[in-house]
Amino acid sequence: MAYNGAVLARARRSLERRHEENLAEQARRARAVYSRIPRLREIDAGLRRQMAKLAALAFSREADAAAQIDALREANLALQAERAGLLRSAGLPEDYLDEIYSCPRCRDTGRTPEGVCGCLEREYKRCLTQELSGLLRDEGERFESFRPDYYSSEPEPELGGLSPRELMRMVFDTCRNYAANFSLRSPNLLFHGGPGLGKTFLSACIAREVAQRGFSVAYESASAALGEFETQRFSRDGEESAAASAKVREYLGCDLMILDDLGTEMSTSFTVSALYQLINARLTAPRPTIISTNLGEEELARRYGGQIASRLTGEYELLLFAGSDIRRLKKERGL
Repeated sequence: MAYNGAVLARARRSLERRHEENLAEQARRARAVYSRIPRLREIDAGLRRQMAKLAALAFSREADAAAQIDALREANLALQAERAGLLRSAGLPEDYLDEIYSCPRCRDTGRTPEGVCGCLEREYKRCLTQELSGLLRDEGERFESFRPDYYSSEPEPELGGLSPRELMRMVFDTCRNYAANFSLRSPNLLFHGGPGLGKTFLSACIAREVAQRGFSVAYESASAALGEFETQRFSRDGEESAAASAKVREYLGCDLMILDDLGTEMSTSFTVSALYQLINARLTAPRPTIISTNLGEEELARRYGGQIASRLTGEYELLLFAGSDIRRLKKERGL
């Protein structure tokens, strides 16, 4: 997984706070138990002294070092048995005074010998979800808010006799199922249709639900995303360039990338090259991508060239959006 440095830092700080809370709870337990059973304080101090002596003997050249180690081990086992018995007699579990970890696998460090621990990955994705919620416009971008009555129920010949409402019910069901069953093997989707038909709304619904299920999601307008590629390449401000590089890594490496409003950005040879890099890298990975656009197939080819157009039409499942501009309808209805 490619990580956004700023988000990863927040995830690490979250693990650190969790570890500090666990240390505080451990100290609170020790104070309470030691006041009730002073012998336990003596035992824990004795166990610490034994461990220090054992560590020193491990590197000792004394002739009887092995015998001393064996004696220490026996004494240690005796103290541990006494400790467990005192805790049980007080109605407490034997490990009540042991160190507390939210993740025993990495001991709240976020690292294991194999690399990044799953607990840090989960916290990173949770932080990404929080960041994503800031990008989405409002809490109304949920599947439950979809309104089929905004689409005409009159059949249209160009839709094969379907009405826009029937078509959009099928599109809605596809999007909802996509979010509910999302995995790294999910297909790429291309949302195509005129402005104001719900492409951004349904892509935001998918983003919210997929992120809530623990996947990393990047949701960005085409102009903003391709702008980050440009900043990474041309900015002379080191901090600005580093931030843009982190965003680009996120776009390339997240579980689901949603690129909204393709075709509204300023088109240059560089933005076309950046778009190709984004699409191609995610296809190669492979990692699912959703792209929404008002452009038709011929317009895509004319604007971005045959390579990009062929990837979009050949490697993405097309979802056609039809109907009347919902924003205009809402305005007419005073909503």
